[in-house]
Amino acid sequence: MFVIKTRVGSSHIHGIGVFCGEDVVSGQVVWRFDPDYDRLIPDAAVPGLPHAYRAFLDTYAYRSVDVEGGLVLSGDHARFLNHSDDPNTEERPFVSVARRAIREGEEITCDYGAFCVDWTGFDV
Repeated sequence: MFVIKTRVGSSHIHGIGVFCGEDVVSGQVVWRFDPDYDRLIPDAAVPGLPHAYRAFLDTYAYRSVDVEGGLVLSGDHARFLNHSDDPNTEERPFVSVARRAIREGEEITCDYGAFCVDWTGFDV
């Protein structure tokens, strides 16, 4: 869950993105995994879910390097984070921190490969 103010808006990266709602300093924690807020969907449960929900999970959930046994579905705007090869956040176990200062209104970006077990890049 984000521990800073955020908003969802139009992104030049991929349609919808997450934007910083306050100035953030380098090294500041911006997101942390919270099992009371971020949902873990067990692998065994996925086949029994309705097709529409499985399609939703295909878009917004991921297999985490930190959390085993299922898919992580963020409970807030974090599901709209976009990938960047030069992200302004850095992944550490169970948290994301600002790699540099992030200004209010700037899109927050991440490296999917740093926390998604099965990330192989975008199809070109």
